[in-house]
Amino acid sequence: MVTPSPYDDELWELVPEDRGPPREHLKRFVQGLGKAGRALDLGCGDGRLSSALRADALTLADVSPVALSRAHARLPEARVVDLTPDEPLPLGDGEFELVLCAETIEHVRDVQLLFSEIRRVLVPGGRLAITTPAHGRVTGLRILMRGFEREFNPLSPHLRFFTERSLTELLDELGFGVESLRRESGTLLVVAAR
Repeated sequence: MVTPSPYDDELWELVPEDRGPPREHLKRFVQGLGKAGRALDLGCGDGRLSSALRADALTLADVSPVALSRAHARLPEARVVDLTPDEPLPLGDGEFELVLCAETIEHVRDVQLLFSEIRRVLVPGGRLAITTPAHGRVTGLRILMRGFEREFNPLSPHLRFFTERSLTELLDELGFGVESLRRESGTLLVVAAR
């Protein structure tokens, strides 16, 4: 589901293990999700944001073994699941009440497969929480003023660029009902229900 590449682990090896707390607006968003019985942090990275999730049972999943190792060290009681890019999630149907996908969907090659798999692992009425960089008119103006090459680094691992509208339409098309969507500090913060 994420572009397969040793690049993921290479990037995580370059990131300091103690890089401080997650950005405050992301932490507030995750804390505001409330308590879940069973939660999945899909694309958990090093687990810095996972620690803000309140759940009776927490599962951490990522394509990078380096990131998963760091996440597990941070949250040793959590279940850890190694993901294979572009394959179904190795998780059961209806296994979770909440799936967090923080700063992940912009890296995904097959978004339709990702959201289909999230729907499958969520219980009916379960919630999907997403954070992703916000794009829109301001991005367009920056491209116009600075040039495309200066705005988008060709070595960036970002493959997708979402606006409020494009993300809402995508979620709707793939069977999610958007409950809330806001933009804060350059980030789209979305909660949708299955």
